[in-house]
Amino acid sequence: MRVNLILSSDAVTGVLMILEGIGVIAFALSGVLAAVRKRLDVVGVVFVAFVTALGGGTLRDVLLDRQPFFWVAHEEWVWVVIGLGLVGAVVLRSRHFEPTFRAIQWPDAIGLGLFAAAGTQIALDSGSTPLTATLMGVVTAAVGGLLRDVLLNEIPWVVGSYQLYAVIAFAGGWLVWLLGILGMASVWAVGISAVAISLTRVLAIRFNWQLPNWRRDDHTGAIHLS
Repeated sequence: MRVNLILSSDAVTGVLMILEGIGVIAFALSGVLAAVRKRLDVVGVVFVAFVTALGGGTLRDVLLDRQPFFWVAHEEWVWVVIGLGLVGAVVLRSRHFEPTFRAIQWPDAIGLGLFAAAGTQIALDSGSTPLTATLMGVVTAAVGGLLRDVLLNEIPWVVGSYQLYAVIAFAGGWLVWLLGILGMASVWAVGISAVAISLTRVLAIRFNWQLPNWRRDDHTGAIHLS
């Protein structure tokens, strides 16, 4: 059955902006938790939250030659990130809250789904091929967390943990394209794909699904979500 719910281009753009905004909040929270875990000062917490939430989308916009950058066009998201960083730093420190690595992964899973799906659709709308669009979705979803780990002097978790992360984003990007090919409106394709990506990531965290080690005689352990 062909699903073809027609929405205006302005409506599609608005919904994509909302989904991307929710993703910004989710990734900013993961950045705040990671920075507080490393005991950075308030400026450090805000900066890490900013890079985590906006780094991937910025690189996507650079690669797609989109002007202005999404957070420049929607400056309100910058204020949201700054606010989350300030409030998070003060509240978590005052309550002596010690975030665990697993706690960081829950908002990160939400951001992964929203950014991967929305980033893929943005690239498709820009005229990219399905492969390029899917890769742009991965860039949107994964680069912020990679930069976060580099800033916190960690091996980037996305490439060093053996966890299913970028692979899920990549598969979810293809789902966005496939649903569009089947006639589904882009808003619904992005929404369904975002839920599928986030849910798969949550299951991967819950059951500790991992990629195989690349060498059988390499006994280096994976980074566990303790």
